[in-house]
Amino acid sequence: MEIAVVDVADRSRFEIRADGETAGVVAYHRRPGVIAFVHTEIDPRFEGRGLASTLIRTALAEARSAGESVLPFCPFVRSYIARHRESVDLVPNEVRARFRLTADV
Repeated sequence: MEIAVVDVADRSRFEIRADGETAGVVAYHRRPGVIAFVHTEIDPRFEGRGLASTLIRTALAEARSAGESVLPFCPFVRSYIARHRESVDLVPNEVRARFRLTADV
């Protein structure tokens, strides 16, 4: 299966595509220097293949590359960041507690 993640800016979302078919999305809101992830969804036909994690990992890498801070309003994005501590620095220190991303998590 060929996997690609693309930023579809005019729809405010990253899409993960499997063999050219949209398998899932993470929706966002952007303002200068900040991207707020608000919802992640994977088509049930593609669940259980790790595509959501691939999607979020790539979206976070894009945010880092663009120098954007991340606001993980989406529970899946928040839990991904909590499990992958190398991404916590993307969330501004002053709001980490709000997202339950304190140093001891």
